[in-house]
Amino acid sequence: MAVTRGILAGMLVLLALSGCEKPAEKSQTAGIYNPRQTFAPFQMPSPVSGTRGPDGAPGPDYWQNRADYKIAATLDPASAGLSGDEVITYTNNSPVALTALWMLLEENIYAKDARARYAAGNSRRAAPQVTGGFVLDAVEVGEGSQAVKAEYLVSDTRMQVRLPEAVKARGGQVKLHIRYHYTVPKGSAGRTGHDTTKNGEIFDIAQWYPRMAVFDDLRGWDTLPYMASEFYLEYGDFDYAVTVPWDYLIAGSGELVNPQEVLTKTQQDRLAQARQSDKTVMIRTAAEINDPKSRPVQSGTLTWRFHMPSTRDVAFSASRAFIWDAARMNLPGGKTGLAQSVYPVEGAVDKGWGRSTEYLKHAVENFSRRWAPYPWSVASSLGGPIDGMEYPGAVFDSYKDRDPQLFWITAHEIGHSWFPMMVGSNERRDQWMDEGFNTFIDIYESDDFKEFGPKRDGEYAPKKGNPVEEILPLLEDPNAPVMLARSDQVMEKYRHPSSYFKSALGLVLLREQILGPERFDWAFRKYIADWSFKHPSPSDFFRAMDSAGGEDLSWFWRGWYARNWTLDVAAKSAEPSKDGWSKGAVVTIANLDRLVMPVTVDVAFEDGEKRRIKLPAETWIQKTEAQIRLDSTKPVLSVTVDPDHVVPDKDRANNVLNLRH
Repeated sequence: MAVTRGILAGMLVLLALSGCEKPAEKSQTAGIYNPRQTFAPFQMPSPVSGTRGPDGAPGPDYWQNRADYKIAATLDPASAGLSGDEVITYTNNSPVALTALWMLLEENIYAKDARARYAAGNSRRAAPQVTGGFVLDAVEVGEGSQAVKAEYLVSDTRMQVRLPEAVKARGGQVKLHIRYHYTVPKGSAGRTGHDTTKNGEIFDIAQWYPRMAVFDDLRGWDTLPYMASEFYLEYGDFDYAVTVPWDYLIAGSGELVNPQEVLTKTQQDRLAQARQSDKTVMIRTAAEINDPKSRPVQSGTLTWRFHMPSTRDVAFSASRAFIWDAARMNLPGGKTGLAQSVYPVEGAVDKGWGRSTEYLKHAVENFSRRWAPYPWSVASSLGGPIDGMEYPGAVFDSYKDRDPQLFWITAHEIGHSWFPMMVGSNERRDQWMDEGFNTFIDIYESDDFKEFGPKRDGEYAPKKGNPVEEILPLLEDPNAPVMLARSDQVMEKYRHPSSYFKSALGLVLLREQILGPERFDWAFRKYIADWSFKHPSPSDFFRAMDSAGGEDLSWFWRGWYARNWTLDVAAKSAEPSKDGWSKGAVVTIANLDRLVMPVTVDVAFEDGEKRRIKLPAETWIQKTEAQIRLDSTKPVLSVTVDPDHVVPDKDRANNVLNLRH
């Protein structure tokens, strides 16, 4: 099965799931299964309402606010300073007037008194530096001559703007004009930074402008501070411009709209060629990096302009050190797009970044085929100091990555274009809905990856590791968080095992063991379509899979998502019927622990015949043991529960029963 070969298995090994603590002694759980507990109705975290329907789709009264951005920024590499001037057009589609607006100032995680310095357990994303965060030069309501100074309050990584006049409900608009500057942190800690390479500094720029917080139907303003967990943002159209020294290249989110101003004629021609080529085309080679003729001017600055529609965020990388290559993406419905990669010469090594665009192109095409079409015209893989971070249409990966790590991280990070960049779940609360769902689709990308020819089928599908067994330490760790825990509550050592791998394995179990691919794929695609560019909650997902998948999965949501329950199914006995083996047999299977799953049972007979029986989860809805009556005529030789090891059974010693005759 895919689960034994794909990215999930490889990343579980690489990222040390074994770091989870096991109890000092094996828990004695035999006989604790209670059908009334496991199959009780599941109380969804959020109720059905006019905005969120009983089938998990947006309700007839669903509304969502909107934020459109126009940003002009200047990056000064000498001082690592970025200054910006933004105008946000905020549309209030909610049923209530808003007298104040909340904004996110995530760069303030680098302030000396940031909450994250005391609260965050995510060491990889903590902010060891003190740069001061955002300096606000002006905050105004309105634009141009209509702008007036706004009253505002900054609290950690949030800002409240108090409006002189309320924004009317159901379509009212307000414009915010903000001028600001800050110092880009050095190095690769956090999700933005800059570092030195042979041919110059590389800047990975993210969380680089004040952003609107989300006002939704679940909580009103969602103002959780930025402490390490990722983002929850409104959708809109972005036009952004970045001014840099003349010898810099920029790539990132969105379509470059002024190539004639920032590229040479040769580079424009190469870019046009790449848009028609399935093979990677060099836009700027390593040999051209230090050639002034590879830039349209040889002094001063250039302003790069980008447009990206229907997005929640934008990010970019800038450097004079970049090699640049690209190729065409072939998307559903005859549409095409551009896959591109930028990286320094240090990444242009054997099995290195020369294959980045190939990986990016394949992943976007394959995710588009399997789940939903990629919605934007450009996908960018940016090789710089930040190792593994996603933004709409652009991903930061370390230029030091090589095969197979480069393949895996490219597929994983661009997979975030579907979760949460399209399906806009709340990462700051429910990390498992973006990281886990994305890791799930990665599994099939790893299996599907093929060269343009027959040579490389499954090249990066690891052969070792079985996630259904590697997840057991997490399930048996009494200190491990449940998936429904708030994201910031998940300690670093549990972050990958729980939010990524347990969540992904839950979808694998749902697809391959509980619903089957035909029902699951249809339901999952419907969920993606229903919630693209919207804000689903965990309850919406649960209801969507119940309704479209055609099952009441209360037992699964409770045991796997709301609890860390474990599974222990045992082959208890095999006996002849009361009239002997020639008249049939009775095989007894026991469910010993709180979790239930559909399980396969193989029965082998003395003459070599084998039979396979699939027991549904409802086998245990009233009882703790199931009797399988066989219309056989010969003695049973052995009984094996879960012979293919596809469910997370914690005690395989009781899965096999051998009989002597």
